[in-house]
Amino acid sequence: MYELNQVAENTFYINCPSKIGVYRVSKEEVWLIDSGNDKDAGRKIQKILDQQGWKLAGIINTHSNADHIGGNTLLQDRLGCAIYSTPMENTVIENPMIEPSFLYGGYPFKKLRNKFLMATPSKAQDVSFATLPHGMETFPLGGHFWQMIGVKTPDNVYFLADSVFSETILEKYHISFNYDIEAFFKTLDFIDTLEGSLYIPAHGDPTTDIRPLVEINRQKANEIIAKLEKICLSPKFFEEILHDIFERFALTMDYGQYVLVGSTIRSYLSYLYDTGKMEAFVENNYMLWKTIDPACAY
Repeated sequence: MYELNQVAENTFYINCPSKIGVYRVSKEEVWLIDSGNDKDAGRKIQKILDQQGWKLAGIINTHSNADHIGGNTLLQDRLGCAIYSTPMENTVIENPMIEPSFLYGGYPFKKLRNKFLMATPSKAQDVSFATLPHGMETFPLGGHFWQMIGVKTPDNVYFLADSVFSETILEKYHISFNYDIEAFFKTLDFIDTLEGSLYIPAHGDPTTDIRPLVEINRQKANEIIAKLEKICLSPKFFEEILHDIFERFALTMDYGQYVLVGSTIRSYLSYLYDTGKMEAFVENNYMLWKTIDPACAY
C-alpha cells in the first residue's frame, strides 16, 4: 500500500484504498489528485514527496467524500498547498459534518461521526479559477456525489474518481454509493466516449480499456432497479425495502452501511418515481412505494 507507480511520462498514482493521482509538472513540483482517507494517508503522501524531492503545488479533490479528502488538513497545514474542487464539494471540504448529516438525513449520532464519513476541515478554492498545469483538464462526473469531477493529465491519463467501481467491489458489496441515478447513467455513457491512453478509477485497477468496467457498473445498477421493482410489486415503506435489499444481496447491516446503502436506495426510488416506474403515496401515516407497471418487474 502507498507505493508510487509511474504510468506515463509525468503521471503517477499512489496505490491505496482510494487511489491518489500525481502529476509531475517539473523535476521539483507536483500536483495531487485527491489525498487519501485520513491524516495517516497525508503523512505517507508527504513521505513519498520528500523521497522524490518534490514540492506540492496543489491538490485537486475530485469530490468531498472523506476517503478522498482525508489527507488535506495535514498536507495543507504542513506544506501550505492550495486545495481545489467544485463549489458544492468545497462546502463539504470546509464543513465535513455535512457529509454524515446528509447521509443520515439529520444530525448524525456519534457512531456516524467518524473518519470514514467525516474528514477534518481544510480550506478549498474553486477549481475553475485554478491555474492548473498546462494541458491538465477537469470534467464533470455526475451521479456519485454533488459535483464530482475527473481529471485528465497532459499524458492523456484519465483519473475517474468514483464514477465506476471494480468488479470485485461490486461482487462483494453490490450497491455502490450514488446520489443521482440519472446523472450516473449519463456519466457511464460519457465515459464510454473517452479516448485515453489509461484510465484510473479510484476504486479499481488502471486499465487501457474502461468500457468493460463501465458496462459492469451499468448492469449492476440495472440489477438494483429490477430488484426494487420486484420488491415493490406490493406497497412497501422504506425500511421494508431496505431490509429486502440487504437480504436479496446477502449484505450485513451496520451503521455505515445503513446510511450509505439507505441513501443510495432512496436515490434509486427517486429515479424510478421520476421515470414513471414507481409511485409514492401516504397511507395510515406510512410513506409507501409501489411499482406502477407489474410487467416491468422481473
